[in-house]
Amino acid sequence: MTDKGKTVLGASQLTPNFTLFNYGQFIAAGGLCATLTHGALTPIDVVKTRLQLEPSGSKENMFSMARNIVKSDGPGGLMAGFGPTAVGYLIQGGAKFCGYEFFKKQSIDALGSHQKASEYRQLVYLGSASAAEVIATTLLTPLEAARIRLVSERGYARGLVSALTRMGREEGVAGFYAGYIPILFKQVPYAIGQFYTNEMCHNFVNATISKKQQAQWGKMGEMSIQLGCGIVAGAAAAILSHPADTLLSKINRGGVGEGSALTKLFRAAGQTGFAGMWAGLGTRIMMTAILVSGQFLIYDQVKQLIGAPKGIEIQ
Repeated sequence: MTDKGKTVLGASQLTPNFTLFNYGQFIAAGGLCATLTHGALTPIDVVKTRLQLEPSGSKENMFSMARNIVKSDGPGGLMAGFGPTAVGYLIQGGAKFCGYEFFKKQSIDALGSHQKASEYRQLVYLGSASAAEVIATTLLTPLEAARIRLVSERGYARGLVSALTRMGREEGVAGFYAGYIPILFKQVPYAIGQFYTNEMCHNFVNATISKKQQAQWGKMGEMSIQLGCGIVAGAAAAILSHPADTLLSKINRGGVGEGSALTKLFRAAGQTGFAGMWAGLGTRIMMTAILVSGQFLIYDQVKQLIGAPKGIEIQ
């Protein structure tokens, strides 16, 4: 075992044998870490979403937008969409973190040797993150659409259930998945930035700081490394996924005309312009760095508390 809370590929066995119960533990830890962090950062996400929906050339910034929201909607306006956020990321986080553990194990087993696992580690990280996110996004999309409606359209509904009911009544199932393709463009790069960058940061730490030295730092040192790697991973995830995140907000708000999801995506990109697609990036980097570092820290600590197996570390 490593001091990082991962299972190192040993000489006698390629990967550990995870049971269904173990995967249930991964789901529980992943769901908890995602819903806690996303729920806590709802006010920042509301401000970010409103900034993305501003007309091109708007002078609004994070602080002025927050003041405007409080002035027009009261302090509760900063918590708009909390229900869909908490429920959606409980489901999405469980699927994503468990899926990543599953696909990483399957990828390593398919490669068949420690040497190949090490040689192709970057492809293992990229492929596992992407596959896990596609599944998680399929589960998240209806709730994300409801969240954006609650944030972007004042008075749209009173909460998650009423928002989903209204969307279903007015738009049918297609309305829930109107942003599915754009959200994949957002979430898959996000997951790649999150998991791939975190893994590579830990690889860098392990290559520059001996395991003996890390052990001497104790629990605080372990948690500091987790947070540091998570902050870098969060920044990468924000940058990679931000343009699609902006377009998704605009598509769910409406006003981009009719057509397929891809048609709407390209039309929204044309309306927004290159500069407009990066609106609110600073806020989102700050939010995502906190979010991702918190998720990895909580995920690892919860797994330890509930006795879940360690993650697999490719040497």
